[in-house]
Amino acid sequence: MMARTVLNQADIARALIRISHEILESNRGAENLVILGIPTRGVVLARRIAEAIARIEPTATDVRVGSLDVTMYRDDLGHTRTRTPSRTLVPGSIDGVTVVLVDDVLYSGRTIRAALDALGDHGRPKIVRLAVLVDRGHRELPIRADFVGKNLPSSTAERINLHLLEVDGDEFVSIDGGPVDGGPVDGGDTEGAS
Repeated sequence: MMARTVLNQADIARALIRISHEILESNRGAENLVILGIPTRGVVLARRIAEAIARIEPTATDVRVGSLDVTMYRDDLGHTRTRTPSRTLVPGSIDGVTVVLVDDVLYSGRTIRAALDALGDHGRPKIVRLAVLVDRGHRELPIRADFVGKNLPSSTAERINLHLLEVDGDEFVSIDGGPVDGGPVDGGDTEGAS
């Protein structure tokens, strides 16, 4: 089955602006807000959200943005291929602030569970929220996103592909795989299988 595009560059931009507004509304402004992206594409999305918040609320000069690598906190290290750990950059103390974790695709919930464990090593936030560009369902843990760009119900045999300009040179979300002529398909691993 050929990949079909479900979000284009303009759709992604609109979703991130909406998420940024929702974060500001939920937090009642930009005070005491830290946005942490989960590598790789979550970091890019976190930066874009922080930039959007600064444009929406010009007085928001103290929004801190960083990255939180979760590789060594995953509970499936022995079962899946492991990527090289990325750099964690937590800008200042997170004690008593609102932390918004940003990931590209929410799937099983395991990446987010790992992120919560990693976050605990850096301090004790007042509140932790989750923003994702795509929620594809199929949770294995009781985790849900607070801010979602697009709910994209999918089969476990399908693959969600997210491309961002900064990482991939183009920008879209597509879905491929799934049943062909009514039969099953090998799904491979899933981008952003969190």
